[in-house]
Amino acid sequence: MRYISTRGQAPSLSFEDVLLTGLASDGGLYVPETLPQFSHQEIASWSTLNYADLAHKILLPFVEEDISSSELKTMVDETYASFNHKAVAPLIQLGHNEWVLELFHGPTLAFKDFALQLLGRLMDNALIKRDKHLVIMGATSGDTGSAAIEGCKHSNRVQMFILHPHERVSEVQRRQMTTLLGDNVHNIAVRGNFDDCQQMVKQSFSDQSFLKGGQLGAVNSINWARIMAQVVYYFYAAVALGGPHRPVSFSVPTGNFGDIYAGYLAKKMGLPIQQLVVATNQNDILHRCISANQYQKHGLVQTLSPSMDIMVSSNFERLLFDLYDRDGAALSELLTGLNNGTVSSLEPKRWEKARELFSSHCVDDETTCRVISQIAQQHNYLLDPHSAIGVEAGRVCNQHPEVPMVTLATAHPVKFSEAIVKAGQVVPPLPSHLTDLLDRPERCEVLDNNLSKVQDYMMSQL
Repeated sequence: MRYISTRGQAPSLSFEDVLLTGLASDGGLYVPETLPQFSHQEIASWSTLNYADLAHKILLPFVEEDISSSELKTMVDETYASFNHKAVAPLIQLGHNEWVLELFHGPTLAFKDFALQLLGRLMDNALIKRDKHLVIMGATSGDTGSAAIEGCKHSNRVQMFILHPHERVSEVQRRQMTTLLGDNVHNIAVRGNFDDCQQMVKQSFSDQSFLKGGQLGAVNSINWARIMAQVVYYFYAAVALGGPHRPVSFSVPTGNFGDIYAGYLAKKMGLPIQQLVVATNQNDILHRCISANQYQKHGLVQTLSPSMDIMVSSNFERLLFDLYDRDGAALSELLTGLNNGTVSSLEPKRWEKARELFSSHCVDDETTCRVISQIAQQHNYLLDPHSAIGVEAGRVCNQHPEVPMVTLATAHPVKFSEAIVKAGQVVPPLPSHLTDLLDRPERCEVLDNNLSKVQDYMMSQL
């Protein structure tokens, strides 16, 4: 399988090349030329598979030109053996046809583990084969950083630099990053917001001369491997609920559009998905675009769901590529206009296509707390604020009550104590492997929101 850039000007690459490259040379994001297609009969045959075996089935077509079936099997088995629930992604029923898919049983208590614990193994495998080293530069709104560090901390072929917005992540999120003191781990707190961090990463990929011959790699969801791994749990949940013999709907708390884009891919690959609900907090550019065709940046709002405090969703470009018939030139022109403010909407026929694919809803902090409290009282079940947004959006947007609606529970509630307390609930204890997290020494460099200073610091550590 070959991979092409959404901007249409970069060469097509193999899976391993895409894995190690991250952002395309033309500034675009890599996507597969074609998607594997699974028949209803084949999907139905997967009903007896555990999570790792299902992942092997779904992921192999994306990587088989570079990675053997047995190599991939070893990597997925090792990845999901590290999760602390035998089901890996258990389903919890809240009500009739209302479910929560728990994606927080990995080492860092967030859905990012599903991709990033595998990504670390995939990268190491490729770097060893090629006898190469890689400088990882990533931006995080909280969860990506800790999951990436956890996935790559043992590699002697990777140096990691993770940027997070200073004082804009939760304490647990920060400590999960800053208390991992490996020689190859470097945490940078930027005096800015997530979008500032993300922009630095993109600029650094566009001009890597500061590395003086080194190669930059990505762990953000701009890396195709992240998206690929997240496709699996849509199939896993749907099959558990009777798919493909009946459709399933999904509500997805959405910041950078990567997680729900994986659901869109699952649908294109043959999974009968009835609805895909984009659930946003008050940073609602995606909701405004899908509901009203308004694609305009607003000032960033700090919320109780900080992992979604993002003004511009990078992975939306991958969807736009399809909406614009995979015309890289047309997409480049659109993105230039959107970024400089001369364009504020999609072409009507493209927007209508997006409306057919997605529903959307925006949830404020007050409603988030109300939902957390309500679910706790009615079901004795504690949601984190991002997952609460997903539950509320799923309820508001549900057009097919006869179809199971599954909300992706993206993080453990212990990571967001402020929201839990404001909702009038008791913060749960940290899991056993993290009981001493708040007592561990931290290591982090606080830097101004300045690309040159960040790059200079990176070079001083290499």
